[in-house]
Amino acid sequence: MKRIRQQWDRRQAPDGAVERSACGAATQPADEKEKGPGRYAFLPWLLMGLGAFSNVIQGKSGNPWLAGAGLLAFNSLYVTVVFAAFNPRLRDTRRPVYALAALTAVTFAIALGFGGNWFLFFPLLSLASGTVRALRGKPLGIWLIALSGTAGFLSGWWDENAWGSFGIGYGTFLSGMVTATVLSLFDTIHELRATRQELARSAVEKERLRFSRDLHDLLGHTLSVVVVKAEAVRRLAPRNLDAAMAQAADIEAVGRQALTEIREAVTGYREGSLATELDRARSALDGAGIEAVVRRAGPPLPTQAEALLGWVVREGVTNTVRHSGATRCEIEVHADDDRVRLTITDDGHGPVSSGASDAGGSTASSGAVPGSVGGTGLIGLTERLAAAGGTLRSGPEGRRGFRVTAELPVGAGDLADTEEWAG
Repeated sequence: MKRIRQQWDRRQAPDGAVERSACGAATQPADEKEKGPGRYAFLPWLLMGLGAFSNVIQGKSGNPWLAGAGLLAFNSLYVTVVFAAFNPRLRDTRRPVYALAALTAVTFAIALGFGGNWFLFFPLLSLASGTVRALRGKPLGIWLIALSGTAGFLSGWWDENAWGSFGIGYGTFLSGMVTATVLSLFDTIHELRATRQELARSAVEKERLRFSRDLHDLLGHTLSVVVVKAEAVRRLAPRNLDAAMAQAADIEAVGRQALTEIREAVTGYREGSLATELDRARSALDGAGIEAVVRRAGPPLPTQAEALLGWVVREGVTNTVRHSGATRCEIEVHADDDRVRLTITDDGHGPVSSGASDAGGSTASSGAVPGSVGGTGLIGLTERLAAAGGTLRSGPEGRRGFRVTAELPVGAGDLADTEEWAG
C-alpha cells in the first residue's frame, strides 16, 4: 500500500508544474516567476533631461523659473504615468491615459518654448507611452508614428539640422516601440505560464477523477465478492469443510487479483478483459446463491470495447449481488460489425435507494428520470460510454426484475477517446 501511495504522489506532478501529496495538498512550483521590467526600471531614463536641467542651472534658458517649473512638471507627470501603468489597480483604467495626455501637453510646451536639448523629452514621452497598456496594439503604433514625425519636424524647424531632427524622430519612435514590445512579451510569458499551471491543475484533477472512479469500480465489486464468499465460508464450515476451504481459497485469489488491479489502476495501465469479468461475475453470482446464465455471441471486440463492457459487467453484477435479492441473473453480449450490446437482467427488486443507491441504479423512490442512471458507479460508467459514443440505461424489468443495458460502437474511430476513461 505504501508503494501505491508513492506512485500516486509521483503522478500528481505533471511536467513538474504542480506537486500534490497523497492527502491532496498542492505546493507551488520550485521556480519563481521571472519578473519583467518594473516601474523603477524606467526612472533612470529621466537622466536624458540633464542637459535641460544644466541649462536651467546655468541660466541659459530664457526664463529659468518657468523652465524649472516645466522640468518639474514633466518629471512629475512622467513618474505618474509610469507608476500608474504598473499599478495593478490603475493600469487598466483611464488614469494612465489622462496622465499621458497631460505629459504630452507639457512636452510640446517646453520643447517649443526652449528648444535645443529640450527636444530630448520627446523620446521620454514615447517611452512613457509604451508603458500604457490601454494604448498597446494599433492605437500605439499610430500614436508613435504621429509623435515621432511631429518631433522630427519640430526639431528640424527649430535648428534646421536634418540629422538632428532625424535622430529625434527615430529615437522617439524606437523608444516607445521597444518598450511596448518588451512589456507585451513579458505579459505574454506570464499568461502562458499561468495557462500552463492551469492545465497542470486540470490534469491533476482529471487523473484524480480517473483514479477515484477506478477505485470505486474495483473495490466495490471486489469487496462485495469477498463479503459474499466469507458468508459462504461461515455457512459451509460447520458441515462441509472442503467446500468452505474452496471458498476461502477464492477469497485469497480475489484479494490478490484486487491488489494487482489497484496497482494497475494507479499506474494507469489497467485494461479489462470482458471474458475475465464474465468468469468473475459467474463466480460471484454462484457464491451469492444466484443462478448465473451467461451468453455471448459475435466477433471479437477491440481492447477498449472489452474494457468498457468489463466495467459494466463488474458494476451490474455488484449491484445484483448487493442489492437485488435476485435468484437468477442473465448476462448477454451480442456483437456485430458495428455495435455491441450488453444486457444484465435479474429477477430481483432492483437497487435499494434512498435518493440514490450507493452502487448505481434508477428507482422510482429516487425521483430519477426514466431511462436515466443514478448512483455513483453507473453514473461514472454512463460518462465513460458516452465518451466512446455509447449509451447506458438501467431500470425495472417487468413486475419483478431489473435490467442494465449498454450499447457501444466497436469501430476504432468511435473509441478514440476511450483510453482516457478506461485507464
